[in-house]
Amino acid sequence: MSNEDLAHDFSPMIKVYKDGRVERLAGTDRVPPSTNPENGVQSKDVVISQEPAISARIFIPKTTTDSPQTKLPLLIYFHGGGFSIESPFSPAYHSYVNTLVSEANVVAVSVDYRLVPEHPLPAAYDDSWAAIKWVASHFDGNGSEDWLNRFADLQRVFFAGDSAGANITHNMAVKLGCEGLVGVKLVGIVLVHPFFWGTEPVGAEITTPAATKEYMAGVWRFACPSTCGSDDPLINPAKDPKLGKLGCEKVLVCVAEKDGLKDRGWHYSEILKKSGWNGAVEVVEAKGEDHVFHLFNPICDNAVALKKKIVSFLN
Repeated sequence: MSNEDLAHDFSPMIKVYKDGRVERLAGTDRVPPSTNPENGVQSKDVVISQEPAISARIFIPKTTTDSPQTKLPLLIYFHGGGFSIESPFSPAYHSYVNTLVSEANVVAVSVDYRLVPEHPLPAAYDDSWAAIKWVASHFDGNGSEDWLNRFADLQRVFFAGDSAGANITHNMAVKLGCEGLVGVKLVGIVLVHPFFWGTEPVGAEITTPAATKEYMAGVWRFACPSTCGSDDPLINPAKDPKLGKLGCEKVLVCVAEKDGLKDRGWHYSEILKKSGWNGAVEVVEAKGEDHVFHLFNPICDNAVALKKKIVSFLN
């Protein structure tokens, strides 16, 4: 098909053609759940809801077999990919959550939410909230999933995600803070290279090329066709009157020096401090790195340092 037939081109993520055909350019590979031979982490897939179709991959560390009586903190992870590509089952995310589980000694639920454009936002938010509520149904040890009943401490819950997944993480924490959730205590959230945007430039965005700005705004409009634009509170927390109700006590924001979204991450920490929220927020910046570099090169020094930081935050 020629470029004339394109309705949307968000390379290197996704292309949508005028006849409705969707071409995902990345994030379609899948690996099965397994027991990792190196670190002993076990994983399995669970269905959270048939209609809509929501699933997750659950991970437990080796320590659960050594001392099954000890309950561990629970990490709920939301993958990135512009709301349009990737899954918990893709090699990069399976591997990344696997190592986090091993090194932080936590139980993890990696959420498979529905993707755009087939399921425009707020589908991903709705699915993510449904997954959190499903996790919460295990608070008394009588939920449908044995691993959560036996191993997860729902008084020590963390949300984390990268890029669009960090956006979901933030919005879920606000929702939890506003609505509450019986049996669940959200301790902290980790936002890695969060996908936030806005019409007014912040920080060095004054010099951001127009094409980059249009790409960011375009990805958001594509993901959320019903949006009012880049100042929608879902993409621009500075415009959210509910920001101060963020439902956790600590936040870790991770940014990368060469990432076009870097200044949004710093800005988020500033507005959070002024919002009336009384938790603690910390920002760490990886020098010389670009957006989600840690997924592409997980063994580079900066990626190892980033993982160490997240592990210490979870502990």
